[in-house]
Amino acid sequence: MTDTNLLGIHHVTAITDDAERNYKFFTEVLSMRLVKKTVNQDDIQTYHTFFADDEGSAGTDMTFFDFPGIPQGRKGTNSITKPSFRVPNDEALTYYMKRFDAFGVKHEGIQDILGKKVLPFQEADGQDYQLVSDEGDSGVSPGKPWKNGPVPEDKAIYGLGPIEITVSYFDDFKRLLERVYGMRTIIDEDNVALLEVGDGGNGGQVILRRDEDGPVAVQGYGEVHHVSFRVKDHQAIEQWLHNYNDIGIPHSGLVDRFYFEALYARLGHILLEISTDGPGFMEDE
Repeated sequence: MTDTNLLGIHHVTAITDDAERNYKFFTEVLSMRLVKKTVNQDDIQTYHTFFADDEGSAGTDMTFFDFPGIPQGRKGTNSITKPSFRVPNDEALTYYMKRFDAFGVKHEGIQDILGKKVLPFQEADGQDYQLVSDEGDSGVSPGKPWKNGPVPEDKAIYGLGPIEITVSYFDDFKRLLERVYGMRTIIDEDNVALLEVGDGGNGGQVILRRDEDGPVAVQGYGEVHHVSFRVKDHQAIEQWLHNYNDIGIPHSGLVDRFYFEALYARLGHILLEISTDGPGFMEDE
C-alpha cells in the first residue's frame, strides 16, 4: 500500500523584486547556500532562486520568484504570513540577534511563542520571517548547515521551521488541514493553533492564526507565494491526485519541476503544494 503521509515541510516560495539584494541577504547575512538559480518554469523571463542547506535537502529550501517592478505586497489575513528557519539551539538565536544588529536587520528580539524560543525579523523588502530554536525539539530531522557559509556550522540555519498561516476562516481551514492532510493539532486556542505532520517537531508544523477583521493580504514583493509539504515519491503524489479527485478539490495535476514532482491546490486564498523528496537538486550536477 502506498504511503501518502505528509513527511514535513518541503519548501516555501516567496516573491522578491530584486534577486541580487535577496541573494546577498540570504547568503551573506543568513548564511543559507544558493543551491540553484534557474528560471520560473511558468514565466521563463524571470529568475527562480533556491536557498537551502549544504546539500539542498528537502525541508530546508526557501525559494524566490524574481519579479522586477512588481508592486510591494500588502500584509493581511488570508495569507501565508511568516516562514521560519531552524537553528540548533537558543545560543544560536543570540548569535543571530547580534549578527542582525551588526547588519542593521530589523528584528523583534528573542521571544517565547507556543513553547518555542524564536527571533522574528524582516528582510529589507518587508517580508517577515523568524528563527526558531531546535533546543529540546524532536521530530523531523534538520539538514546540514552550509559548510562554507559566513556563520559557524554550530550556529547556522539548517532547515525550515513552522510555517505561519493567517486566515479569517480559521475553523474551516483547520478542519481541512486535519481531515484532508492528516495534520494533528497539538495546541488549540481561540485564535491560534499549532498543527504537525510526519514525525512532527519544528520541521513539520503549521502555526495557524485567526484574523477575521484585518484587511486581506495582496501578493507582491515581500509576500509568500506558497508552501509545500513533502511526500516520499511518485506513487505517493499520484495517490494524492486521486485523493483530490475523490474529495472534489480542484488541483493543478502533476507538474514536473525537474528536481521534484509537484501538485498544487488552493484552499480558499492559500496555495498549498505537495512535492516529492526526489530526485533532488543534484540531478543535473
